[in-house]
Amino acid sequence: MKMQKKQFRIGELANKVGVEKFVIRFWEKEFNITTNRSTGRQRFYTESDLETFECIKDLLYNKGFTIAGAKKQLKAGINSESPIIASQKTTMDERSYPKELIKHYLLIQKQLTKLRELL
Repeated sequence: MKMQKKQFRIGELANKVGVEKFVIRFWEKEFNITTNRSTGRQRFYTESDLETFECIKDLLYNKGFTIAGAKKQLKAGINSESPIIASQKTTMDERSYPKELIKHYLLIQKQLTKLRELL
């Protein structure tokens, strides 16, 4: 006897991922994810779909990617070691700033301090 893969309805999937059902529908549309449907057009998701939605959530919520950046990362491969391009993220941390930019910022900060003292 074959074991059938576990399937989830949208509400169960949303609970497991930790988002609302409308977010699942939105991501499904944005990331072009096709789902299994019953004859009554009810969505059913697999364990693989769950992993995909968890990855999307991680990219968007934890790693700061935009939807466009998350799409590129998923297309490149979920476990890809490809570099993260700053324009694909919604935020940058200080460690990713170029050294020249930091030097320029510190110079401007010193000049503003001197200007403030003159006023």
